[in-house]
Amino acid sequence: MKRLFSSMSPTAMGICCILLSALGFALMNVFVKLAGDLPSVQKAFFRNVVAAAVAGAMLWRSSSPKNCWKKSNLPLLVLRASLGTAGLLCNYYAVDHLILSDASIINKLTPFFVIIFSALFLGERADRAQKLGVAAAFGGCLFIVHPSLDFSAVFPSVIGLLGACFSGAAYTCVRGLSKRGEPGAAIVLFFSLFSCLAVLPWIAFHYVPMTLSQLGTLLLAGCAASVGQFGVTAAYSFAPAKEISVFDYSQVLFSAVLGFFLFAQLPDLWSLVGYAIIIGTAILLFRHNLQAGEKTAS
Repeated sequence: MKRLFSSMSPTAMGICCILLSALGFALMNVFVKLAGDLPSVQKAFFRNVVAAAVAGAMLWRSSSPKNCWKKSNLPLLVLRASLGTAGLLCNYYAVDHLILSDASIINKLTPFFVIIFSALFLGERADRAQKLGVAAAFGGCLFIVHPSLDFSAVFPSVIGLLGACFSGAAYTCVRGLSKRGEPGAAIVLFFSLFSCLAVLPWIAFHYVPMTLSQLGTLLLAGCAASVGQFGVTAAYSFAPAKEISVFDYSQVLFSAVLGFFLFAQLPDLWSLVGYAIIIGTAILLFRHNLQAGEKTAS
């Protein structure tokens, strides 16, 4: 096995890591749903306790624990953590109230929000193809949301869309922090600790008693989330996003398979059309970014 990995190219290693990350996040959603009828806030708290422990251990073993959380970066760290917490809570609500594949594909609108926020706040201007891609992706989302006058029917999808928006803004902050030299593990640790502390008052007054099985399931959700978080971090250390980011959409396939076998969930025809539009748009943008990178290099 070691010989196999050593013979792989950096891009192949990146693809393997991002596929592992996608599986990790799909399993996280499965465990969140299996935890049963618990508040999303409570589920997020126990998920982040595990993530904080893993990130803290990794940061402690790294060579840069003293170079993290610089004073000049604190406002952006707090903003990233606040947006990430809001995105996580919205995503968990969507997972509890939608079929897994629908919740996953709506959450996968996050990269399109990153394009928007990066253009607005980081000065990374989107070209025409990227702007059309954003419009097409949100058009595909309408097929999944099934807009209607019955707001209660579309409310979970709207919350999921808000979660993707918050996550996109949070990832834009991560990009800004990375440019300032903030270690990835430090960003994850700050977010996890902040998120735990932010929801602690709610937990103190509205805690819902759990069985040992529910607690174990939520801890497994935290472990799966850690695999997802650090898998994607490792992936982008092996290869640039433009070469591997499209493989992150495999999470939708993992979620569809797991949702079918564990919860007997099947997306309807309109949702499948939405999946095709969003994933197809992601693939076209992936190819466009590769070609743009090649032109820049030449």
